Amino acid sequence: MPPAKTDQLDLWAESGLNGDDQVMVDFLLPTGIYIQMEVPRESTIQHIKLLLWKEAQTYPLFSLLGEMEGHMFECVNQAAVHEELEDETRRLCDVRPFLPVLKLITRNCGRAERILDSKIGVLIGKGDAYEYSSHCTCDYVLYIRDCLLANESPHLTLVHCDVVKTMFEKEISTIGSVLARKTSNPPLPLPPKKRPPTVIQKGLYIQVRAGLFHGTELLCKPAVSSESSSRSEHVWNKTLEFDIAVCDLPRMARLCFAIYAVMDKVKKQRSTKNTHLNKYQTIPWVNTMVFDYRGQLKTGDIILHCWSSFPDELEEMLNPIGTIQTNPYTENATELHISFPEYSTQPVVFPAFDKGRGGKKFYIELKEIMERDPLSQLCENEKDLIWTLRYDCRENFPQSLPKLLLSVKWSKHEDMAQLQALLQIWPKLSPRDALELLDFNYPDQYVREFAVICLRDMSDDELLQYLLQLVQVLRYEPYYDCALSRFLLERAQSSRKIGHFLFWYLRSEMYMPAVSVHFALILEAYCRGCIPHIEVLKKQVEALNKLKAVSELIKLGTIKTKTKQAHLKEAMMTCLRQTGFIETLSDLQSPLNPNILLAGRCKYMDSKMKPLWIVYNNKLLGGDTVSIIFKNGDDLRQDMLTLQILRLMDLLWKEANLDLRIVPYGCLATGDHSGLIEVVSSADTIANIQKTSSNMAAAAAFNKDALLNWLKDKNSGDALDKAIEEFTLSCAGYCVATYVLGIGDRHSDNIMVRSTGQLFHIDFGHILGNFKSKFGIKRERVPFILTHDFIHVIQQGKTGNTEKFGNFRQYCEEAYLILRKNGNLFITLFALMLTAGLPELTSVKDIQYLKDSLALGKTDEEALKQFRQKFDEALRESWTTKVNWMAHIVAHPS
Repeated sequence: MPPAKTDQLDLWAESGLNGDDQVMVDFLLPTGIYIQMEVPRESTIQHIKLLLWKEAQTYPLFSLLGEMEGHMFECVNQAAVHEELEDETRRLCDVRPFLPVLKLITRNCGRAERILDSKIGVLIGKGDAYEYSSHCTCDYVLYIRDCLLANESPHLTLVHCDVVKTMFEKEISTIGSVLARKTSNPPLPLPPKKRPPTVIQKGLYIQVRAGLFHGTELLCKPAVSSESSSRSEHVWNKTLEFDIAVCDLPRMARLCFAIYAVMDKVKKQRSTKNTHLNKYQTIPWVNTMVFDYRGQLKTGDIILHCWSSFPDELEEMLNPIGTIQTNPYTENATELHISFPEYSTQPVVFPAFDKGRGGKKFYIELKEIMERDPLSQLCENEKDLIWTLRYDCRENFPQSLPKLLLSVKWSKHEDMAQLQALLQIWPKLSPRDALELLDFNYPDQYVREFAVICLRDMSDDELLQYLLQLVQVLRYEPYYDCALSRFLLERAQSSRKIGHFLFWYLRSEMYMPAVSVHFALILEAYCRGCIPHIEVLKKQVEALNKLKAVSELIKLGTIKTKTKQAHLKEAMMTCLRQTGFIETLSDLQSPLNPNILLAGRCKYMDSKMKPLWIVYNNKLLGGDTVSIIFKNGDDLRQDMLTLQILRLMDLLWKEANLDLRIVPYGCLATGDHSGLIEVVSSADTIANIQKTSSNMAAAAAFNKDALLNWLKDKNSGDALDKAIEEFTLSCAGYCVATYVLGIGDRHSDNIMVRSTGQLFHIDFGHILGNFKSKFGIKRERVPFILTHDFIHVIQQGKTGNTEKFGNFRQYCEEAYLILRKNGNLFITLFALMLTAGLPELTSVKDIQYLKDSLALGKTDEEALKQFRQKFDEALRESWTTKVNWMAHIVAHPS
């Protein structure tokens, strides 16, 4: 459903900004009476109902209404969906109906349960908590919702084993029939104005391509339909056959489709360029599982609604890594009708594995293969070697399980049975090693269950460290009820802090159609298991909604003249002083850190997106000041990932007894292009420090004494020596971290220093080597920022202080070698985020940058030589950084 228009969406908040305390509302009564009256926009629904009841006494048929408690209001919300307002403690300005119309309806029984449903629905951002169940055609949503909420395993009655075995021994190679429109019983056509445009140019033909995949592995040659030249509906009635026996299909096999237009041979020959885009037109795609959630081979007719956006450079034009959910926006989606044949009168069920046996040999070549990074490709001979020596792998390289899994022939049932037997006796992996098994390349449910068993050894702090990735890999789960979902729910219910961040990681992506049902079910399950947490989270959601409304109004009303700006600021403060805003924004647990209780004031920053700067007192820590930035219009998920990795680097260095004083400040995406950022106290940007020390903006960047003098002003005596040591350690940490992660756009407003000496970087919009350029010329030529004014501080202002600089260089090299030892972990964490939709992390090629920067595949001596060359390059080319900083200061003087 498209969002409401901005002017209608902001009706309620705007009236508050303008000082309008009353709103004219139309009330529709079940007696057929219509009443129009003004009500306070800040009133609760319960109070409004009392006002209405008093007014209704003066109208006819009042006696037919009965008891007031037997009624509740209904409205049309901003998603154009009927919403019952069971929770009468909500304020009208928070409900914000699409139009100021409230309908009085008779309340059904089970009020307590309905109030809980209403609260959960509002909390997870979807109105009625049962919207997913009642509106979804798949009965699995209803089924698994009950399983998740009841925290019990689904019960499945299997067909008799003899029947199952007989079915799977049949050598059948036909998977399904593909129809664009069935000739019998066609679905109702869409109204002409809503039908998606189908424009097929003359000389183009439509085809369907289908492939069977296990993870990203193509199980057999794809099948292609015949060509159709129709200009509207396309009907093939074509059976697509795959060269694989049903008994060899892996449990997690998925069937991937792509529909595309092909040029005819004559037109193709006349074309001057035979490129991918020249040969094919727009490619709708869709995926589905071959087995359903019960392990039964699918049968019968299915309608799949395709997705239109298609990633580039995918094998066979198919998108196996894409979601198996069909497009929920059915009115504008291409429909693909397929039919899975009936193989028998009995369901074909994937059988339990028999335990296999293997021999034990040892080859020294195995060690070299197993020590490779996760991005390294295995040739067929190496895969055969690993599979042959699988028991040696178990004994000597248990952490190599991912490489063994990549060596399994998933199209052979015998190999799958052998693997299942091996998994029963495989040693537990460390949680860090087990994370890789949740990647898309390992879809087998037994493998993923094994991974979750290993994750159970995680402490709460360690789980929080990797929770961002664990939420993202839920996208790879084909069925809602899985070991990972249950694991996350169990840990969230046993730890309020884990529950807090699980809630926000899930809710922040509820706007994405491909995951909204799955994430909503988990959110609902968590809320019902932790009812006391609902009110706390609900207040956070309401606070963010109010901040977003204020932010939108500021952006809409911003005028550059100072007088108007002052007027707008006063209007904003008037809005924030209203009772509803004060109550919602006070005594609020911080979404960034639930251990902080907030109460404070707000201002907005003069930048493009008009972020709000909120200053709070932390009531739980003796009133210390806490500042938070609310951003509306920026995607913070890439910043979240980068800061998580910085936090991990800090942890790994500390585990090796190296504390580099990293400042991984808090950052949390809370919705579609909105979120919160922690403000680090007592800190200023390099740009501001330089500008305050110079009368000319152009010369500010070249004043090498500015930074050291600033630290001297903030510290004296022994405190200055400590501040310089803090600066030295933190500068080393961020030099290595920004080099390894390929962090770009490092101007002087993106690097800050605390008064205690800690240097830290902010704003991570460019990572993995995506450095900014202008007119095709790279603006950033250095591998990391190490300017002469930084060295001036490190050397305590003494040019000949080589000992201090030598210590700094030693810190950098030690830090780099520690990260290299954990290179596989970094690659795994980025790989698990590939389908998150981050702008600069879309394919394995992006992760290749990490492999190169960490020099994986080289010896420590070779890697250290490479890093030293980069270090010298950063020193040699630091003048280019100064030139860029000068240009930035001149362009941004204020």
